[in-house]
Amino acid sequence: MNKVAHTTIRPTHGLNLLSQEEIYQLSNPSADLYQLFRDCALAVLNTDSNEDDAEQIFNLYSDFDIKLKPQPRGVMLEIFNAPAQSFVDGEIIKGIQEHLSSVLRDIVYADFKVLADGCGNGNITDKIFHILRNAGTIKPNVAPNLVVCWGGHSIPRQEYDYAKHVGYQLGLRGLDIITGCGIGAMKGPMKGAAVGHAKQQYNNGRYIGISEPGIIASESPNAIVNELVIMPDIEKRLEAFVRLGHCIIVFPGGVGTVEEILYLLSIQLHPENTIDIPLIFAGPECCRGYFTTLDKFLRKCLGDDIAERYQIIIGEPDKVGTLAKNAVQLIHKQRSATSEAYYFNWQLKISPELQHPFEPTHDNMAALRLDPNLPKHELASQLRSAFSGIVAGNVKSFGIRQVTQNGPYKIDGDSTILNAIDELLRVFVKEQRMKLGQGEKDYKPCYQIV
Repeated sequence: MNKVAHTTIRPTHGLNLLSQEEIYQLSNPSADLYQLFRDCALAVLNTDSNEDDAEQIFNLYSDFDIKLKPQPRGVMLEIFNAPAQSFVDGEIIKGIQEHLSSVLRDIVYADFKVLADGCGNGNITDKIFHILRNAGTIKPNVAPNLVVCWGGHSIPRQEYDYAKHVGYQLGLRGLDIITGCGIGAMKGPMKGAAVGHAKQQYNNGRYIGISEPGIIASESPNAIVNELVIMPDIEKRLEAFVRLGHCIIVFPGGVGTVEEILYLLSIQLHPENTIDIPLIFAGPECCRGYFTTLDKFLRKCLGDDIAERYQIIIGEPDKVGTLAKNAVQLIHKQRSATSEAYYFNWQLKISPELQHPFEPTHDNMAALRLDPNLPKHELASQLRSAFSGIVAGNVKSFGIRQVTQNGPYKIDGDSTILNAIDELLRVFVKEQRMKLGQGEKDYKPCYQIV
C-alpha cells in the first residue's frame, strides 16, 4: 500500500475563501464536520479502489489527515499519508483535485447554508435544489438530455463492457450521464459516453456523479466524473437523481440497485404522480436470468401490474440508446407543452418517508412494515428501507459496526414478501453481487429473514 506522506494543494471553485468559523469547524479534530470532511476526502483520494468495506478502508488509512492551512490569499489544503493512486510524479491528478474541491464545497455549503435551519417536510426539495444549484449542476436553457444510470459496483467484466457499450450509444446520441460516481456499472456508461461524445465532436459532455458521505468510502468517485456532488444523505442523493434525470437505465446490481429501483417505484406508484420517468432495465444475454429474478421479485411484492412501469432489454445496446433518446425527446415535448422546468423535476410528489433519513438500527429494521395490505407506494417505501439497511450492513461504516456489535439485522413481515426477498438475496450472494469478491463461501450475511 503506497502513500504520499505530505503535500499541499489549493482548492478550486473559489473555495480558498472561507470564514474563520468554517475553517475552525473543518480543522478541529473534535468537530463532527472535520471528521465528515476527512472521511470524504480520503474516499476521493482512494479513487478506483478495489475495496468496498468502509471500515477496512478507514483502518488502512488511519494515519491519513487533511488540514486547512490559512494563507494571505486564502487557504491551502495540507494532506498527510494520502493514497498514492491520486498522484503522478508527486503531483495530484487534476480531476482528483476538482473532486476534492467539490467535497469541500458541498460540505461547507450544505452544513453552513442549507442544513443549519433543519429540514422540515415542506422544504427538503428546496434544499436539494439549492445544493445542486450551488454546485453548478442545474443549468438553465439546456434541453432535457440527462440519463441516470444505476447498477452495481461489484460486477463481472462482461457486464461492465455491456454498460460501456450502452454508454457509447448514449454518447453518440448527445445524451449526458448521471451515475452514483463509483466503479462497475457506474463507471462503464461514463467511459462509453466519453468515446461517443468524442466521435460526435461533442466537447461539453457531462459526467455527473452524485454521492453521499455514507457510501462514498465504499464507492470512491471514478476519474471520469467531471461534476461531483456530495449530498447530505442517501435519501437526498436519491431525490437528486430523480429530480435531475430525464430517463433512468438500470444495469444489473445488488441490494443498492434494488434500493434505488424501489425508491423510484414508490414515487411512480404515489397516487398524486401522473407522469412517469422512463425506466429501462438493460443487461447482456448472460443477465437474462438476473432480470427474470428481479421481475419476479417486484411482481410478488408489488403485483403483476408493476411490470408496466419498466421495460427489460437484453443485449442490443443500440436499442437501449434509441429508447433513451426517444424517452428524453418525449420529456422535452411534455415539459415544453406544460411550461415545466427542463432542469429539475419539480412536479414529482415525493413522500416524507422517502425524504427523511432512515437510520439502519436493529430496532428500525425490525419495525419495518412489510405488509401487502399497505398502499403499494408505502409498501415500496418500506421495502426500500429494508434494502437500504442491508446496504449499510454490507459496506457502510455505521451499518458494519451495528452488525458487528448486535448481530445480523432481523427482517420480519408477510411470508410471501419475505420469501421473495430471501430468493432475490440468495441469487445476489451466489452471483457475488453483495460485496466485492465475496460469493457464497465468503459472504457473511448482515441480515436474517425471520
